[in-house]
Amino acid sequence: MSNLVIVMGCEMRTATVAALVFLAAATPARAGGDVARGEQRFKECAACHSVAQGTNNVGPSLAGIFGRPAGSLPDFRYSAAMRKSGITWTPDVLDEFIANPQKRVPANRMPYSGLPDASARADLIEYLEKATK
Repeated sequence: MSNLVIVMGCEMRTATVAALVFLAAATPARAGGDVARGEQRFKECAACHSVAQGTNNVGPSLAGIFGRPAGSLPDFRYSAAMRKSGITWTPDVLDEFIANPQKRVPANRMPYSGLPDASARADLIEYLEKATK
């Protein structure tokens, strides 16, 4: 009987550990982003984008981006791919897009290969959530 309890206890611990690993993997990569590091990271983006309302550069203004449908600013000429993407910008969608823009929206005109570092994306998105309201 005691052997059965030990085996069941091990199985319970294994299941608990497996559940915790699964939950950690399911947590968005952007959790815990740092605004100050994100502001520094945005300097690379600022070559094409602005966080100021109505200030488009090579890329569209990011002011008010969260909750906005992609390709919807009336005063910016988007690619057909971006206009037809059907996405609405959320932190999670932006995280996926920044990781690999061509994978998320094939044939978009953004000349950026992506940011594979999940921590750097989390920082950038944390900054954008604050700076683009």
